[in-house]
Amino acid sequence: MKHVLLIEDDVILRENTAELLELSGYEVETAANGKIGVEKAKETLPDIIICDIMMPELDGYGVLEAISKDSVTKYIPFIFLSAKTERQDVRKGMDLGADDYITKPFGEDELTSAIESRIAKAAILKEEREQNNKATTNENEIRTLNGLKNYFDDNGNIFSYPKNTIIYREQDHANYIYLINKGTVKCHQIDEQGKELVTTIYKEDDLFGYSTFTSNKPHKETATSIHDVELTGISAKQFSEIINDNHKIAIELIQLLSDNISTMKNQLLEMAYSSVSKKTATTILKFAEKINRKPEDPIKISRSDLASVAGIATETLIRTLTSFKRQGIIKIEGRNIQILDIEELKRIG
Repeated sequence: MKHVLLIEDDVILRENTAELLELSGYEVETAANGKIGVEKAKETLPDIIICDIMMPELDGYGVLEAISKDSVTKYIPFIFLSAKTERQDVRKGMDLGADDYITKPFGEDELTSAIESRIAKAAILKEEREQNNKATTNENEIRTLNGLKNYFDDNGNIFSYPKNTIIYREQDHANYIYLINKGTVKCHQIDEQGKELVTTIYKEDDLFGYSTFTSNKPHKETATSIHDVELTGISAKQFSEIINDNHKIAIELIQLLSDNISTMKNQLLEMAYSSVSKKTATTILKFAEKINRKPEDPIKISRSDLASVAGIATETLIRTLTSFKRQGIIKIEGRNIQILDIEELKRIG
């Protein structure tokens, strides 16, 4: 049962709202003014705070400021509840960090929907903070391109090829991604007249063989040693997993490949798009799990909330949702999103 702290100085409204929330399945704690509310928030650590603005002792803005400054309470979602509807008051509350703003009078569905949405968002963000904290303490995390090369040195297999030896041929399956320890490698294609077209030259400390790592396709070029070479290789599958788990490295690789052939760049861009789809699908599933008793029930959530949790721009999220809708994966009606094909959504995520 979720714990709600209701801070409201109007006795009748406080009692009626508390009763409404209790009938909706929430455990409700009440406070008659802002000063008492701050004390109860720090004492009970509720799942969400609903707070009036105009109150004696300490107004709602003061409550939010006090809650936000305390490291123990600053992540508790906060909803303003007030009859003040002027635009500047709404803006002030949101600028201070409020999660939502509901004006009186309000409906039961409006209030409970806002509470469920904000509690779910807070739970998801808490999980992500915990995961990020674990990730930042992981000494083995690969953060840079040099870190990736160190990973090759520590975990790769050594391959040696004499001068003018083919390392892999065009249409060979891409089994390994290579780091050159010594020597030089050329990648080339043969045109219809049998003429060799050199596409790229790789030198010591360069990575190569990864133009197809975003898909399970064969090499589009032949790689040959120009001099005696020593390579360190890791499997294409392992390399792909590293890139998917370390997006900063993916960005560095895109920069590294900026002068390479267009097919290589296109595949990296396709990977970036798939990443957006994956984030969107995963976020929808997270909200469905947090808000709904049944995953097929509609999710009442703002696009900006979905986008902020997914870590993408709202416009990008909307385009992705539209794509999911066209594919028959979800149904969109106003603010509601209903999952139609949960297995396909899980596959994407």
